[in-house]
Amino acid sequence: MFASNRTGRTAPGVTTTIMASTIVAGTIMASTIMASTTSFALPRYDGLWSVSIVTEKGDCDRGYRYPIRISNGTLANAGDTMFTITGKVAGTGAVTVTVSAAGRSATGSGRLAGNIGTGSWSGGSCSGSWSAERR
Repeated sequence: MFASNRTGRTAPGVTTTIMASTIVAGTIMASTIMASTTSFALPRYDGLWSVSIVTEKGDCDRGYRYPIRISNGTLANAGDTMFTITGKVAGTGAVTVTVSAAGRSATGSGRLAGNIGTGSWSGGSCSGSWSAERR
């Protein structure tokens, strides 16, 4: 496995070369993994978004429009209406979200692309679609 001299010991410099190669390979692997994680792509979706929620099934209110702020890929309520929002935007633009208020909650998913986004949501006996545009 290692180059060795006649005494059975590793030749001088071979261990250093193997260690350097291992460090370089490890650095390349770590860089590749880090570049493929979502954290590097998140800021492209940061900012203020206007989200329109439409009920298509069930007896929930027909529609709402809310301001949502995205910061480092994390969704937050950017308006005065009392509701809790938790969710994330992946580097691919994939969105997962849960919204809750007054003891009720709904989950949604979809995708942002550039300055727009679309998706679907459901909660209780209601479901529908959502659309978003960056402000």
